[in-house]
Amino acid sequence: MTRIVAICFGILLSLAVQTQAQSTLKFGHINSTQLISLMPETKLADSTLQKFGASLENQLKTMTAEYQGKITDFKSKEASMADPIRDAKLKEISDLEERIQSFQESAQSSMQKKKEELYTPILKKAEEAINSIAKENKFSYIFDASAGTLLFAQESDDVLPMVKTKLGLK
Repeated sequence: MTRIVAICFGILLSLAVQTQAQSTLKFGHINSTQLISLMPETKLADSTLQKFGASLENQLKTMTAEYQGKITDFKSKEASMADPIRDAKLKEISDLEERIQSFQESAQSSMQKKKEELYTPILKKAEEAINSIAKENKFSYIFDASAGTLLFAQESDDVLPMVKTKLGLK
């Protein structure tokens, strides 16, 4: 009989500890996309990236205009060209096509690197603020509502206002 009482007591104690552990979990959520868009650094990064992209686009337009000019010139004079001149002009046009394609690939890579360079410090600052709020307010978990992967959640605290205050945003 005392053995049954001891087992029952053990089960009850286990349930009480488990219930207490579950009640100490604190959940929060944040829309990180909204947070990032509110940060003034993001507007500056957007502007810088846009200017960088525009300069690459202008260079591509210049190269494309040169290419179109060479093709137009070649077509207008092709009939009167000697074979070695025609071959040289075709080679010149082909080389320009390759340079344009190479430039496009390089520009795309440069844009990606520039974007990472500009946004990495912003994302790090936001992450540090979120982590700080989580520690200060004893959150067990903070979910990103903008990721769209959370299908259901019990009521939790929106930590965006606290993070905005931490970062000095309105």
